[in-house]
Amino acid sequence: MDGDITYEKELPFAKITVRITKIGEDYSILLAGGTKPHIGCTVLTVPRASLTGDGSISVTSSVLNLTGHKDEKICRYLAEQTAKLKNAAVVCTGGFHMDDITEVQIKEVIKAVEEIMREIKGVRPL
Repeated sequence: MDGDITYEKELPFAKITVRITKIGEDYSILLAGGTKPHIGCTVLTVPRASLTGDGSISVTSSVLNLTGHKDEKICRYLAEQTAKLKNAAVVCTGGFHMDDITEVQIKEVIKAVEEIMREIKGVRPL
C-alpha cells in the first residue's frame, strides 16, 4: 500500500474516520470521530505466535489513555485486528467524542468500527 487508505462511516449523529498508513512493514491507524475528534488513546500492538501452539497469530498490546477517556475499546480493536491480519506491528491513535452520548449510540459507534474492520479485511493489499 502506498500512501493512506481512509474509511468513513456516517452515523445519524456523527461520522467516524479511520485512516491507515503503511510504514515499512508496519501500520499506523488514526481514528477520529464525533463532534470533538481528539487523541484520547494510543494502542501499540505486536503480533506473536499464539500460546496455544496451533500456529495462529495472537497479539500483545500496550495502551496509553488520557485520564477519563474511553477510546481504548475501539482503538484496541482496530490495532489488534489489523496486527493479526497483517502479522505486523500496529499503532492506533485517536478518539471519538460526543457530549451526552447514549448507550445506544455507543453501541452504534462500536458496530460502525467493526464494519470498517470488515472493509479493511476485504481490501488486499493494505
